[in-house]
Amino acid sequence: MIVIFLGDVVGETGRKALYKELPAIRSEYGADAVVVNGENAAAGRGIIPRLAQEFFAAGVDIITLGDHAWDQNEMIEALDTHPRVLRPHNHQSGLPGVGSCIIDTPAGKLGVLCLIGRTFMPGKAENPFLHAPAEAARLREAGANAILVDMHAEATSEKISMGYHLDGQVSAVIGTHTHVQTADEQILPGGTAYLTDAGMCGSSCGVIGRDKEAVLKAQITTLPCKLPIGGFPATISGVVLDIDTEIGITRSIKRLNIPCNEP
Repeated sequence: MIVIFLGDVVGETGRKALYKELPAIRSEYGADAVVVNGENAAAGRGIIPRLAQEFFAAGVDIITLGDHAWDQNEMIEALDTHPRVLRPHNHQSGLPGVGSCIIDTPAGKLGVLCLIGRTFMPGKAENPFLHAPAEAARLREAGANAILVDMHAEATSEKISMGYHLDGQVSAVIGTHTHVQTADEQILPGGTAYLTDAGMCGSSCGVIGRDKEAVLKAQITTLPCKLPIGGFPATISGVVLDIDTEIGITRSIKRLNIPCNEP
């Protein structure tokens, strides 16, 4: 199974780059499924149902979220009717939506689990290390031939720890949230692919997707100010995973960094 996972889509620039480049990316790698973190899609804060439908129409199969999952009331109200838009599984029980799902692909069933870290992160998420193994086991028992985990976290140590914690239990643990792609892709001893951060889909001439002049003003003056989304050129960042569906481990992981100079 060939699975493409793309990092946080940041605002309109990230969306336009995704819509333009994704069909060619799917075709080039013969992807059986595409998973995208969309938690910054709506002006940098969460996603709304209309944008989720645009993602699906562009070729995305599953959307994961993160610390901005609850920023858009419209999406909160719609999460229960959008089973392929995943909020973090380890957010407190009783909240709308789901944190995992299984979809059919041409190469078998793909399970996706969305987790959020707690170190340096807002909110009161429950301990992901206690929740993740049981949910991964449930996805396997439900027939998933491959399992991808989006570990949305700030601390690199927390993401690396989750990789080892789930090694051999899932096909891949890919980190998101920092918007800067790391270069530590590897196959862990138990066969789980790992990368600390997938990067982002967004402006490559700003600061983690935001307009650089506005960010510099905020840094220099320390005064509150708006941080608009940066413009083009943009970058599409993520990974391509080649997963052995017979045993659920990953054969190879390749980083993606695709420039997009025009909307």
